[in-house]
Amino acid sequence: MTAVVLAGGKGTRMAGIFPGIPKPLIPVCGKSVLQRQIETLKNGGVSDIVVVTGYLSEKIEREFLSGEKYGVQISYYTEKKPLGTAGALFKMDIRDDILLISGDLVFDIDIEKMLAFHKKNNALATLFTHPNTHPADSTLVETDEDGRITAFVPKENRKGCYRNLCNAGVQIVSPELLKMYDISGAADLDRDIIYPAVSTGRLFSYKSSEYVRDMGTPERYLSVSKDVENGLVPLRNLKNKQKAVFLDRDGTLNKANGFITRPEELELTDGAAEAVKKINGLGYLAIVITNQPVIARGECTVEELRLIHNRLETLLGESGAYLDAIYYCPHHPDSGFPGEIPSLKVACSCRKPAPGLILEAAREFNIDLSSSYMVGDSWRDIKAAENAGCAAVFLGSELPQSAPGNTLIFRDLKSFADHLMN
Repeated sequence: MTAVVLAGGKGTRMAGIFPGIPKPLIPVCGKSVLQRQIETLKNGGVSDIVVVTGYLSEKIEREFLSGEKYGVQISYYTEKKPLGTAGALFKMDIRDDILLISGDLVFDIDIEKMLAFHKKNNALATLFTHPNTHPADSTLVETDEDGRITAFVPKENRKGCYRNLCNAGVQIVSPELLKMYDISGAADLDRDIIYPAVSTGRLFSYKSSEYVRDMGTPERYLSVSKDVENGLVPLRNLKNKQKAVFLDRDGTLNKANGFITRPEELELTDGAAEAVKKINGLGYLAIVITNQPVIARGECTVEELRLIHNRLETLLGESGAYLDAIYYCPHHPDSGFPGEIPSLKVACSCRKPAPGLILEAAREFNIDLSSSYMVGDSWRDIKAAENAGCAAVFLGSELPQSAPGNTLIFRDLKSFADHLMN
């Protein structure tokens, strides 16, 4: 597969810090952004790279030449006039899937895994998506349960609560998608190519916790530089073992106001957003593991639960915090509730204290359970941690009698997050 790097931008927002330097050559901890991208692509098995240049193109070509010293083959397409984020693609002879990358990204992902997902779904395009720290000023992606993209929700005039899921700027694009359009000049990748293709049903979201972040503003540049310096970037590649903080929902992240069946009933516990943000910054995956018997009891539909979780993600996102995943058990073993769903009234392996959901997350995210925590406010959470083989953290003033002797106890989630930082 060939990688195409869109490196023609002027980097206007960064010009005050790095005047006269094209954005791909801006140094991040001693290496330019483009060099870091080339090295990541090579490590991921991609050695054929096309760099689309424009502003100060000669500086970029002089720096990287043919790519020989990096062990890759680099060619260039230089825009004589700006062609937007997609126009150059229609000037190239693209005959196979390409990995298309924005030129201001620092990233490290399992490219082979993303490509396998793309091919499995016979996708016209597969977008790398993830939650981010600023969903309020990002276009959000809506999907079905299979990852098929159903809509894009722009930040302008957005009302209500949405899942924190954003296009990260890395995508696999099929030549079949490009053949759908007759474009000879400038084009915007999202507006002119991606968004109109939603109706085909062949756009897919590849949701991952791996590191993909842009450094296109001074604030984000400093944040990315800190992550590089701390070694966080390669650690998030799913080829490497991950560490996680598994979080109970009710009473841990949100106030325990009985069974929540409507989004407006959900309120964060004091300090929860700050705590999750600290967990994010320390390189732990933040994954919710929650029993939701309201589904089996017929008191809340799956769609209503989705809206409740959208509110949870929105409230966290307002403070720059995010969840990497939410796993829930819809079952309940006891019968006798009006409107209950008989098929869900079963004993299962996913309802805490059973460890099923934790083990499922560990498989999907390649998590080292011995380096991870399960945090909650009930004996079920503590027992689930013990059954899964991760450290148990109890939030409250008095441990349940059944708690293992090595259970950690904290007043609230914020106190636990402060402990992790120290």
